[in-house]
Parts: sequence; structure tokens; C-alpha cells
Amino acid sequence: MSNLEMSVLRAQAELGDSDAANQMIELAAELGDLATLERLASQGNTTAADQLIESAAELGDLAILERLASQGNATAADQLIESAAELGDLAILERLASQGNATAAEVLEESLAE
Repeated sequence: MSNLEMSVLRAQAELGDSDAANQMIELAAELGDLATLERLASQGNTTAADQLIESAAELGDLAILERLASQGNATAADQLIESAAELGDLAILERLASQGNATAAEVLEESLAE
């Protein structure tokens, strides 16, 4: 897709064209373009938010997951816990557990028992 085609697609998406937004989300996910997904998610696009969480997890971008989780996104929090456990990042699990996240506390306990 050319830069001009991307610009047109972006403009259509920003004008509320849901088909264009979905195409942008699909392209951004394929390209690992988390910035575009974040921009669309911040505009209230729940499909972009879901794809952002999935892509961030796949790319190991725990910072994005932490930011979304801190904003109250439960799906991001769950994915953050799963990713942190897979990567052995006990600091994230400890931080979430200390903030009252019962799942993080449980996963932390299991990780420490291993």
C-alpha cells in the first residue's frame, strides 16, 4: 500500500468510516505498528484496543500493557500478568499484587513456589 493510499485510509478512518478503521487496525497489526493501534484505541476504538493488547503481548511490550492496565483495562492487566509470568518478571507481578490484584498475587505465589 502506498503512502498516499495509507493517508486516504487514515483520513477515512478519522472521519468515522468503520471499514477504513478496521483496515487500519489490520494493517497496523500486520506491521507491528503499535503507535497507530494506540492512536485508534485512544479514540475509543475497542477493536484497536483489543488488537493493541494482543500485539503488545506478542511483541513483549510490557510497558504498553502496564499503561493500559493502570488505566483500568482488565484485559490488559490479565495479559500483563500472563506475559510477566512467562518472562519471569516477578517485579511486575509484585507491583500488581501490592496494588490489590488477586490474580497477580496468585501467579506470583505460584512462581515463587516453583
